[in-house]
Amino acid sequence: MEKALNIYKERPLTLAGMLVTIGVVYGDIGTSPLYVMQALVEGNGGLKSLSNEFIYGSLSLIFWTLTLLTTIKYVLIALKADNHGEGGILALYSLIRKMGGWLIVPAMIGGAALLADGVLTPAVTVTTAVEGLKGIPAYANSFGSSQSTVILITIIILCVLFLIQRTGTEIIGRLFGPIMILWFTMLGILGVIHIFGNLDILKSFSPYYGVKLLFSDENKVGFAILGSVFLATTGAEALYSDLGHVGRKNIYGTWPFVKICLLLNYFGQGAWLLQVKDNQGLQNIMDFNPFFELMPHNFRIIGVVFATLAAIIASQALISGSFTLVSEAIKLDLLPRLRINYPAMSKGQMYIPIVNFLLMISCIGVVLFFQTSTHMESAYGLAITITMLMTTILLFNYLLQKKVSRVLALLMVIIFGVLETAFFVSSAVKFFHGGFITVIIASLILILMFLWLKATQLEQVVTKEVSLEDYISKLDNLRKDEHIPVYATNLVYLTSKSKSGHIDNEIIYSILDKRPKRAEVYWFINVQVTDEPRTMAYTVENFGTDYVYKIQLRLGFRVEQKVSTYLRQVVTDLMESHELKQQPQMYSTNVVNRNVGDFCFVLVREELAHDTNLPLYERLIMQFKLSIKQITVSPVKWFGLEHTDVKVEHVPLRLGTTRPIKLKRELL
Repeated sequence: MEKALNIYKERPLTLAGMLVTIGVVYGDIGTSPLYVMQALVEGNGGLKSLSNEFIYGSLSLIFWTLTLLTTIKYVLIALKADNHGEGGILALYSLIRKMGGWLIVPAMIGGAALLADGVLTPAVTVTTAVEGLKGIPAYANSFGSSQSTVILITIIILCVLFLIQRTGTEIIGRLFGPIMILWFTMLGILGVIHIFGNLDILKSFSPYYGVKLLFSDENKVGFAILGSVFLATTGAEALYSDLGHVGRKNIYGTWPFVKICLLLNYFGQGAWLLQVKDNQGLQNIMDFNPFFELMPHNFRIIGVVFATLAAIIASQALISGSFTLVSEAIKLDLLPRLRINYPAMSKGQMYIPIVNFLLMISCIGVVLFFQTSTHMESAYGLAITITMLMTTILLFNYLLQKKVSRVLALLMVIIFGVLETAFFVSSAVKFFHGGFITVIIASLILILMFLWLKATQLEQVVTKEVSLEDYISKLDNLRKDEHIPVYATNLVYLTSKSKSGHIDNEIIYSILDKRPKRAEVYWFINVQVTDEPRTMAYTVENFGTDYVYKIQLRLGFRVEQKVSTYLRQVVTDLMESHELKQQPQMYSTNVVNRNVGDFCFVLVREELAHDTNLPLYERLIMQFKLSIKQITVSPVKWFGLEHTDVKVEHVPLRLGTTRPIKLKRELL
């Protein structure tokens, strides 16, 4: 018997949905005009080193990067690879993991790199926006051109942003859409003004200029220029990850507007650079940024304010995305259980304190280490190229699973694989310019994922299971034995065994051997995390009795595991269908007699046995996992049992062979 509690429905295309989409999805890619052209100009030696061919070629590379990677790969292909409406690299992995165990490798690498990228994105976007203040005379007269003030303002903004996460961002989130619409409109208008001043810039639509620039002497850094060009599409992966928040149709409906505004601004910056590249006054500006310099002076303060708001929104999207990614990794057993709060009622609103704290400390550390946005841009983008490559590998397998022509699937992986490999190689030069920061962070996350997964696999191999059928009569005798006091009306155990009719051997040992536990009804609950994100269903096995039940809760990887709440609904359902006898309580605070008895949850916690004879590296892995479990969220909180009667029992975990122990008797 299986009962489901929810059904996924695709989000429709609505004006409200499109407004939310513009505010939530495009924060990262929408702030790229702040620093892409700045990085290209700086990387080529500054304004005085620019030529017409360099500007045409740079814009051509930006246009085709946005078209091929963002529009074709992510908007047209990846968005169709939704897992019941949810997107992102881990959701994609959940969709295809049955095709091969090795697919966990690209999923872990991509997820770790995406989390590492979330450290640099808030730092670089907010710093770049605040640096725009330097071009405002009133600011310069009051604070001068010192970078210290910019750093201080940036850190204050980041601290406020991270501190408000605990209260939820639902109210602020309602403002995101209108602000980002104004932001993109501003980008488009500023671009159009300068494009009409030099229509020759439209030559950049031709791929000829982009290819020519890669091999031209006008390009001082060669293929490494792609590392700066790639910054224009760093938000594409976030676009895919946010699919579940807004729906595919709303992304389809808003991406053309966003892309047009972005291209208008890029081309506008290019047209302006064509006009002013020989201006010596501009050539002498420190930290020259075309985005702010092309603005009319009396509009600069408005531009800086909007840029800062857009940077905050982009940072908020990355922070929320990090929470979601970590939550998914936990449900897939790639990371230890962490305390997750839900400060608001809206879908997708969550807050993970330890992740928020680590992100805040890391972002502030990045700002203090790099000092300027130019230095940050030198390190930015390396990690996300890795994520995109891993997504391409998973997408290839998704297409094969969907029975798409192998030729078309191979064509997809070759085209995007070659492009992203080129971006990765060109970005690899950033390693020694600060890219090692994100590589180190991604490596640490990946090591944690690997060790946790390996330890879990070791446990699954050796943990013994027993059939409940073999113990039904013993449980029946125990519950009728009046010489033993009643332990609980309903005795509940959580079992890791999903196989029908089977539970962990340690549970039977706890009931019968450690201390006989008499109860009216014995419940054994297995929580199975499904590939679908929001499944809420359960199955029941009663073994032909009304006193032994094995319940399997089938919960999506984005569903909170409130086992106590779900069990009470299961009990109510079984009583209504007369599969379970009512349990009237004589003593109760309820005015109406309560028909459900008391519950006692018993959690069996494992400790590595000292006499276990394991290879050293496996023993260290297991000890690592068990140590991490001691400092992360307890099973009581994870399974939503804080307000129930819970008993925790410790049992030895024996892996491998047991070392023989023999005492020698000595005579007195």
